Amino acid sequence: MKLKNKVAIVTGAASGMGHAIAERFAKEGASLVLADLNLEGVKELESKIENSGGKSTALEVNIANATDIEKMIDTAIEKFGTLDILVNNAGIMDGFEPVAEVDEDKWDLIFDVNTKGLMRAMKKAIPIFLEKEQGVIINTASTGGISGAHAGATYSASKHAVIGLTKNTGYMYAKHGIRCNAIAPGAIATNISQTIKNVSEFGSERLKMVQGLIPSVGTPEDIANVALFLASEESSFLNGTVITADGGWTSAF
Repeated sequence: MKLKNKVAIVTGAASGMGHAIAERFAKEGASLVLADLNLEGVKELESKIENSGGKSTALEVNIANATDIEKMIDTAIEKFGTLDILVNNAGIMDGFEPVAEVDEDKWDLIFDVNTKGLMRAMKKAIPIFLEKEQGVIINTASTGGISGAHAGATYSASKHAVIGLTKNTGYMYAKHGIRCNAIAPGAIATNISQTIKNVSEFGSERLKMVQGLIPSVGTPEDIANVALFLASEESSFLNGTVITADGGWTSAF
């Protein structure tokens, strides 16, 4: 029970990596706020966790909405008395557009979800962590945040920003018992592809060569294992860093 008596928030918990992380955390003893725009999905997970003897509460959250994020953090305090772990996992993809094809409305939406929403959740959680002199933040970045050839310009920029924010936060609060790390998943079997709209022919053609180097596709559970490590005391000396979980994909270049 590596997370016994811990309270965690997981965004994007209705499916994919968020679902797997929440399930794993519950098995390790954490009480959970399950946040997702898909309320039905997190309610199903809540029932599953409760039926297994765990504690959780499902919450409909639009991560691009500041009020929803405030409510999400407040719910953890109201339901479970505190917050120990924040997992910023929710995210959406672009359509592989290069910069010349960027749609500004789409740019704003992707940054609102992938970057600004994550920042708002961290901003709200950190005062709680400062008061306790401890807390863990885990951000889902991407290999697209360390490479320019894994997605379009917008998604790549948003995830590069996540990594920068992770590193800055880890450094800034390192003397206050707060750890902030990121996971950079490679190709993982999730439903994020459903968020891809109006695929750029030019961009997708340019990405084919790099995608052809993918050695294997990971599972959401593979990422949940990394998240558990970062949430637990086993990673107590890791801060402001990024764990690349891609089966060796980016080791090729």
